[in-house]
Amino acid sequence: MKKVNLDIRRLIEESGFPYWLVAEKLGVADTTFSKKLRHELPLEEKAKIRQIIHELAAN
Repeated sequence: MKKVNLDIRRLIEESGFPYWLVAEKLGVADTTFSKKLRHELPLEEKAKIRQIIHELAAN
C-alpha cells in the first residue's frame, strides 16, 4: 500500500512539531487529522497545513 501525503508528513516531521499540535491549529482532533492523511488531501488543505507549520515555526 502506497503512503499518501508524503510531502505533508515529511514537512511535519522535519519541523519537529507533533501531529496533534498541527491538528489542533487546523481545528480538528488528532485522530481526525491522522485519518485525513490516509487519503490524498486537496491542494487547498495542504496549503493551509503548510501555512500552519510556517506560523508555528515563526513563533
